[in-house]
Amino acid sequence: MMKFRFRRQGNDPQREKIKQELFAFNKTVEHGFPHQPCALAFDPQLQLMAVGTKSGAMKIYGSPGVEFTGLHRDAAAVAQIHFLQGQVRLLGHFLDIHVCVCYNVCDVVSSASRVTVLLLLRSCDLLCVGTEGGGIHFLDLPRLSLRDNQSLLLDQVMQSVPEDYRCGKSLGPVESLQEHPKQPGKILIGYSRGLVVLWDLSTCNAEHMFLGKQQLESLVWERSGSSFVSSHSDGGYSVWAVASGNTYTHQPVSSSIPYGPFPCKAINKILWRTIQSGGGMPRASYGDRHCVTIQQDKQHVTLDFTSRVIDFFTVHTTDLEHDYDDPKALVVLLEEELVVIDLLTTGWPSVPPPYLAPLHSSAITTSCHLDNVPAKLWDRLAAAGNSQGAQPGSWPICGGKNLAPPPRQQELLLTGHEDGTVRFWNVSAVAMTPLYKLSTANVFHTDCDPNDDPLDPTNDPEALQEEEWPPFRKVGCFDPYSDDPRLGIQKISLCKYSCRLVVAGTAGQVIVLGLSDEWSDHTVDVSTVDLLQDREGFTWKGHDRLEPRASPAPFPPGFQPLVLVQALPPASVTSVMLHAEWNLVAFGTSHGFGLFDYHRRTAVLARCTLHPNDSLAMEGPLSRVKSLKKSLRQSFRRIRKSRVSGKKRPIPTPTSKIQEANAALADQEEVAPVQRRIEPRSADDSLSGVVRCLCFADTYLRDGTHHGPTLWAGTNSGSVYAYALEVPGVGSGRGRPGGEGSGCVEAVLGKEIQLMHRAPVVSVCVLDGRGKPLPEPYQASLDLATAPDMTNPHSVLIASEEQLKVFSLPKVGAKTKFKLTAHEGCRVRRVAMVTVCSTAQEDYSETSLVCLTNLGDLHLFNVPALRPQVRYDCIRKEDISGIASCVFTRNGQGENTHRDTTILLICMFPCVWFYLISPSEYQRFSLSAKVITEPLCTVELERPLETHIRLTQEGSGDTVAPSEDTPGQAPTPLEGYLQPPTYNLEARLSIAHKDLRHGTTQGGGANPDRNITSVTQPTQVTHPSQGRYERAPVSQ
Repeated sequence: MMKFRFRRQGNDPQREKIKQELFAFNKTVEHGFPHQPCALAFDPQLQLMAVGTKSGAMKIYGSPGVEFTGLHRDAAAVAQIHFLQGQVRLLGHFLDIHVCVCYNVCDVVSSASRVTVLLLLRSCDLLCVGTEGGGIHFLDLPRLSLRDNQSLLLDQVMQSVPEDYRCGKSLGPVESLQEHPKQPGKILIGYSRGLVVLWDLSTCNAEHMFLGKQQLESLVWERSGSSFVSSHSDGGYSVWAVASGNTYTHQPVSSSIPYGPFPCKAINKILWRTIQSGGGMPRASYGDRHCVTIQQDKQHVTLDFTSRVIDFFTVHTTDLEHDYDDPKALVVLLEEELVVIDLLTTGWPSVPPPYLAPLHSSAITTSCHLDNVPAKLWDRLAAAGNSQGAQPGSWPICGGKNLAPPPRQQELLLTGHEDGTVRFWNVSAVAMTPLYKLSTANVFHTDCDPNDDPLDPTNDPEALQEEEWPPFRKVGCFDPYSDDPRLGIQKISLCKYSCRLVVAGTAGQVIVLGLSDEWSDHTVDVSTVDLLQDREGFTWKGHDRLEPRASPAPFPPGFQPLVLVQALPPASVTSVMLHAEWNLVAFGTSHGFGLFDYHRRTAVLARCTLHPNDSLAMEGPLSRVKSLKKSLRQSFRRIRKSRVSGKKRPIPTPTSKIQEANAALADQEEVAPVQRRIEPRSADDSLSGVVRCLCFADTYLRDGTHHGPTLWAGTNSGSVYAYALEVPGVGSGRGRPGGEGSGCVEAVLGKEIQLMHRAPVVSVCVLDGRGKPLPEPYQASLDLATAPDMTNPHSVLIASEEQLKVFSLPKVGAKTKFKLTAHEGCRVRRVAMVTVCSTAQEDYSETSLVCLTNLGDLHLFNVPALRPQVRYDCIRKEDISGIASCVFTRNGQGENTHRDTTILLICMFPCVWFYLISPSEYQRFSLSAKVITEPLCTVELERPLETHIRLTQEGSGDTVAPSEDTPGQAPTPLEGYLQPPTYNLEARLSIAHKDLRHGTTQGGGANPDRNITSVTQPTQVTHPSQGRYERAPVSQ
């Protein structure tokens, strides 16, 4: 009898329409601090800040929620950026591309002469370009056309220099260009050698020369224009008076080296508001410090940063009618963070940023997301965070207007760090803001105890009596160094209903914490769980465990430790799962897994998963004992075994019901032509005992009539262990917060499953009678979710790196499977269950399984049939860290007006995900066609023709058809071919966010005429493209 096992199914138009209404892949927002920033600009009229990076990205920020992002098509580093003030247009200098205006490239300077400095006049009609050869070129804007015969070459300047000053030496590159604050058309030119020239653009003559002798770094005008300040390479600055009638000035009015007389570092930039300068530290003592100094009369503060200073500016009054600058804030862009200093408050405190917070202040090691956070938990976390540091002040960068509606729910992103901290971030909207910081270091005695810091001057009475010079002040929170690498956080689990948090670390520590609103001094209970169970022949060669504090320690308001569970050997924790309703926490390492009852402080279970030949698991992540010879030997063994198994594939002897079912299926079916044959892995591969996933479920395990609590654990060798739990008082109030019960929790092995190919188990998910994932703890008991179907048989979905498989419960019989590696040639890295609602029907939804593979693509399957639905290219396959760091959200976009889209990790439903695109940035993306979060903001400005223009950044990207222009009105000079590509010209101008990004990646350099438009009468011009840009991975 012939069986047609492989039947091709055609595309069903109705089904394809339903898919379009359910699924859509969209990259939305980038959270965090830009990676490798290298340029900074500020528009004082619009109150907007721009940051350029080495990857060619330019990001514009205003008030919280106002964000614009563009990526240059050539990915060239941004050397300089300048705002055309009041126009929402950027002028940038890209390395190897020379000059770029409004995202259009134009080569104007010979490649042999490198651009060193740009000056954009206040009239925005002329650009001055200083070069390394000492020449200055003048370009008309907006077309960047070079003015004929008006370039200022070095020979012309040398003719006006006195003979005794020349000395046969070159003036060097142009270091600084500054426009006269009161007399437009006059610019101050500073050369590296020290010569400063006041040049009149109208007469093309040198009006005044200042014959400096120190190597020049920067220039700045005094507000009245009667004097200016020059900073130099020796750490000093000089004040020069601009006197009429004298052609040459040989000496400055005054000179000062703030931190002399010893040799000092150069002052790279100086601003004269209330005398602010940057740099100038003595080389011998402080040559490795990154500083900005603020001086006003007798007040003197040296801001000491932990990363290099890129640039800085002040937010001050720019109205020429005012006699004073009245600076409000100092904004400093560092290599790893942004620092804002309040200059109006006594003491000049720092202002916590509402965005651009350094996620990587310590290296990120893990992350976790929570949606729909209860208001009570949110308020308690916010109160604890406010008590930790500076209160949020007035943010000085306040341009634009955020039009996004208030979020309908609160979302948290938790990040674990290498220094043992857990940071809570508000990701409910576009801006990602810090909410609360938890430190676990005070639970242990570390190599550098923060309470016994020998470098702290408060611990030295003699140091307090002496006045410190320079007056350093530590500013910023970036600190990449960890006191002890064993403190690193590896796994996080938080129950938002019971306010219980579990964090697990590198040295096998598992800490259970509870939320408190008051300070507390107490001793943390310590319990140990031996996972080896006195197994002979194994010796731990890795790091030691952390030593817990024996005496009471103070804990601030927030999450406070209740109990410390120490796994032995102290290997890094690879998985953790919390079930707060049962007061249980499960954890796994490379040696096995354990179960702990934190309500009674007792260990319930310890199971060793080591293979006898798995010696690598004895070394730990911080050990380097493994030799090259041993590694080569194991590699050759695997090659030899794969060759032998390729000739004759032995079928393992079934030892369980699942193995019998797998053997029966293997005998009946043949490999399809489109499949790849996957050979079984060796049982003695290194680290085969690593526990990859854990799962709690109330399901049928012993028989089909009685259900109860169970624990599932999957390992690297393809083994799945299922334990039946006896939890006294379940359903009678024991699981409630504060509830009391009697008896102890017991665990009995119910099933032991061994996958045929021994591929690592990525996840285990129990499905109810309707094929839906079980709800979270407390959701069903508190009527926050639909109760699971306990009348029909349950099933379990086991996802390994190579295939997805559904088994029936309690008999553990194979129902269906999909061989992802055989069909697609990829391996599973992340798995999630997704319930997505339709955009067409409010009451229609589907539950699907989402797989993220090692190739960076997403595969969606329906559940429990495991039929492929859609596939998306998400992350570049070269971006290994991005794939490994991907975290699933528990709900869709809470800040949008849509509802009923729920997504969890395994027993949760995700549709919005996060992954690291650099060490300091998260990329946010969505899989739902109905729910999406993107910036919705406006920037309003006035044009010369009294036309109000609104630059709108919308997520929808809706556009309209073009119409004809009405002649009779001349176009404004600002409307040239360098305009951004998308316009909707009425009384206001609307630029869609998608098209703005397209203009930076594919825009107009090749065919500039296609972007020509003019402000004549209400007109609509639309660019056809609706594409999104893709960022390349950044090396870690």
